[in-house]
Amino acid sequence: MSEPTVAPDEFADILHQVRHFIRNEVVPRENEIVATDRVPDDIRRAAAAMGLFGYAIPPEWGGLGLDLAQDVELAMEFGYTTLAFRSMFGTNNGIAGQVLVNFGTSAQKKRWLAPVATGEVIASFALTEPGAGSNPAGLRTSARRDGDCWVIDGQKRFITNAPVAGLFVVFARTRERTAADPGISVFLVPSDSPGVGVGRKDTKMGQEGAWTADVVFDSVRVPEESLVGGDEQAGYRAAMTSLARGRVHIAALAVGTAQRALDESVVYAAANTQDGVPIGTHQLVQAMLADQYTGVAAGRALVRETAAAYVSGRDRRIGPSAAKLFCTEMAGEVADRAVQIHGGTGYMRDVPVERIYRDVRLLRLYEGTSEIQRLIVGGALVRGHNGSAP
Repeated sequence: MSEPTVAPDEFADILHQVRHFIRNEVVPRENEIVATDRVPDDIRRAAAAMGLFGYAIPPEWGGLGLDLAQDVELAMEFGYTTLAFRSMFGTNNGIAGQVLVNFGTSAQKKRWLAPVATGEVIASFALTEPGAGSNPAGLRTSARRDGDCWVIDGQKRFITNAPVAGLFVVFARTRERTAADPGISVFLVPSDSPGVGVGRKDTKMGQEGAWTADVVFDSVRVPEESLVGGDEQAGYRAAMTSLARGRVHIAALAVGTAQRALDESVVYAAANTQDGVPIGTHQLVQAMLADQYTGVAAGRALVRETAAAYVSGRDRRIGPSAAKLFCTEMAGEVADRAVQIHGGTGYMRDVPVERIYRDVRLLRLYEGTSEIQRLIVGGALVRGHNGSAP
């Protein structure tokens, strides 16, 4: 395993600063973020100044260069507050930024990675479509050559940060799909390109302040050098690689959110009384707290082990899917128990566990549903037993 770019003692300082900022500056303003459906500009500026828009971008492009084992430690802190905070810079560091880091040409990296790392440019990962979600092989957006350009047509859905994006990392079909070749390529499309249309901001169940929208590409012309890696074959690999890494990050985010729900539950159970005694003295409440704690502890251990295996190269396929499956399902269960422990209070707006209950539901859907993760893990195990690559 290679040594991380950021030494452990330096990373400990970064983690401490992030934890302090989130708990002292972001947590007190959660209700404001929900009410206005936006992260305040001063919080955005502070996050950029801390380097959070590029913490996973290599240092030569202005980022911090954190590896995935360090990334998940930050993600568990991000999850402690409204998930809209992390959403501001999540795609820059994750599924969009990593496509450029791992598959971009030298010219593409030089053009885009520095502004992505500072937050000057927000990069959006444009994969999901009305008819193609967790399985990218089914996408219908197309790109065809026309002279020295590519012409892109199609529609994307639920694209995170689309309303504020400066760059779309667009997955499109460039050739017929075969058993050996899904026919997908990736293009870098500036948001101000003629023919790019961003729809109205979605109104969602939760995660207020984390903006998503449809994006339409209507005969959008981009130059040849917009093809990621200069290679039509790179697209599907880019999607799978970025999604696998992102799944470990989402798993860690879920652990952080579950920890917050547990902490809120403990405080409420210890302070609120029924018949003159704290409800936390009742065995059934203690049992719910114990189940919450056990889930969080197991999820944290799984995330750390999975990230270490990813960084070392031991497992970049089964582990990420297993971690996302377990941790996001666990976070849903912990949030549900948190509302139960709070009783009627937990069903009221402006109470943290009510927001958490709505926020975590999306974690089981994006970057691959729980059902897709089960198929990935189960299929890989069977193929491995039969002697083929997992």
